[in-house]
Amino acid sequence: MRILYLADIRFPLERANGIQTFETCYALAERGHDITLAVRPDTNRPARDAFVFYGRERQARLHLEARASLPGPMRRAGYVARSIGLATMRRFDAVLTRDLGIAAILLRFPRGLRPPLVYESHGYTPAVSGAMPQLLANGRPPSRSKLARLAAREDRVWREAEGYITITRALAAELTDRFGGRAQLMVIPDGVRLIEPRSRVPPPSAASPVVAYAGHLYPWKGVDVLLEALARLPGAKGLIVGGHPAESDFARLQHAAARLCIAERVQFTGMVEPGAVAGYLATAHVLVLPNTATRISERYTSPLKLFEYLAAGRPIVASDLPALREVVTADVDAVLVPPGDPRALAEGIARVLRDPELAERLSAQAWSRAAAFSWTARAERIDQVLQGVVAPSALRNAGSPA
Repeated sequence: MRILYLADIRFPLERANGIQTFETCYALAERGHDITLAVRPDTNRPARDAFVFYGRERQARLHLEARASLPGPMRRAGYVARSIGLATMRRFDAVLTRDLGIAAILLRFPRGLRPPLVYESHGYTPAVSGAMPQLLANGRPPSRSKLARLAAREDRVWREAEGYITITRALAAELTDRFGGRAQLMVIPDGVRLIEPRSRVPPPSAASPVVAYAGHLYPWKGVDVLLEALARLPGAKGLIVGGHPAESDFARLQHAAARLCIAERVQFTGMVEPGAVAGYLATAHVLVLPNTATRISERYTSPLKLFEYLAAGRPIVASDLPALREVVTADVDAVLVPPGDPRALAEGIARVLRDPELAERLSAQAWSRAAAFSWTARAERIDQVLQGVVAPSALRNAGSPA
């Protein structure tokens, strides 16, 4: 099958959406599909090779098309025009995107002028946009007209997209309650890269246990809560993997560590390449996902870090939130604690550190659970949606995926 994936992002991109986009396309290419990934070019000079950056061997079926962007405010319009041109060239069997605006525009074209479209939703955008001022330090409240525009796009894409994917069951239920039922809807969470053959290696011996977090440093991610918990655990060291030193959240959390008098036992790595994250996690004794209780955390999040934690084979302590409970189960493959509560988080971490049998059981279950969330498994499920929306005649012409 010939698939066009549309992502209006500079590429390669260090953040989670860049990783998820690349790994999804790579896994679909490994299944035998021909993937054209239309992105914006890298802004680094010299430009980085995406396969090298993401630590993957070159895949002949994955084609990166990164044309120079128009300057300033014309950039988005240029990408939209380019996407329309690519999608209406009749050389693709399906379009896949997580860009709501692009999806809504393409659906205005008659079905005979474009391939079937599969949209991947990562949240109800009016709710996400409205929550930004509370979630990000520099978030701005959206105008009423923007919220109305986003709601109209959500309605159109839900009703008219040939295929629809959500990353959580909670999001699928919310959209169904809001817009009604639809066909070709599948819940497909994010994934993790598994290197075969897999082997679970115990954490290294250390005088002080390492408690680690990997990911963004936005306030809603709960790293502030983790630092407060570490202040209650004088025998533990903290490892914070991620965050850009030039961003305000990085400085904010460093100041918080100093204020809590734990700066000397908390390491901030700053942003690291995706392939380096697993190495940092391997040095940890406990992995923490301390998301606070927000609408995004409760319904819309399928965090890459959680799947990376599972694959690392370490005990996990995470906030007890509905979206996370779709992946992990309390006292089976994770310890779940009330979100936003430093005392409860500290107690959860301490419980794992003082009970080696519990730590081993959780680690083994987490490591085993990761197999269900490989990028390969994710591509298999996306393939089911694609097969359901592409006409049988097109499949015969394109050939079945290997």
